[in-house]
Amino acid sequence: MSAKRKLAHLLLILIALALLIPGVTQPMLSLTADADKAQFAKTTIDMVTQDNDVRGLLASVSAFMGFNDLQGHVEIFHKTRSIMGTVEDLMRGGNLLVGLLIATFSVIIPTLKLLSQAALLYIKPGEISAALYGFIRAVSKWSMVDVFVVAIIVSYMAGSASGQMGDLIIMNAQLEMGFWLFTGYCLFAIASNQLMPKSQ
Repeated sequence: MSAKRKLAHLLLILIALALLIPGVTQPMLSLTADADKAQFAKTTIDMVTQDNDVRGLLASVSAFMGFNDLQGHVEIFHKTRSIMGTVEDLMRGGNLLVGLLIATFSVIIPTLKLLSQAALLYIKPGEISAALYGFIRAVSKWSMVDVFVVAIIVSYMAGSASGQMGDLIIMNAQLEMGFWLFTGYCLFAIASNQLMPKSQ
């Protein structure tokens, strides 16, 4: 491999690593739920009591105080998650295996693969380089799992959040910087993989 190609390959690896770290630690997705203020007041009254007389009295008091004419929305839920935050939540929630699988395929294996590629640029042919090539070939079969993991996390969190849940709650999902950083890592890792020679 020429010195120029080796430098280009190393640069791609370093950029991929630099994007991977914040890509898994920065927020990936934000979910917010807003409630219509007037509808929220009405629903609260309905939930507080089952007695029609008491409900009517509370509705009258609510109307007298102007709660029926409230305008706008109030935020009742906000959640932001990163890949590592999701892993921690899963492990705390008793889903240890799922958390470990996500951490393995979205953090550990990609990091080891990039570091192995970087080491191969400067290690002379021999047993160590052959072992690194073997490792890279083995994990390359799983090269799209990290992308799949992100798709699962985004789908898991978003659900049908972009829609509306009845008249009361309006859900919104927004992709955050972590998603774009992780996407950048994926693209640079693929480019780095393309520059790697098939054998040394």
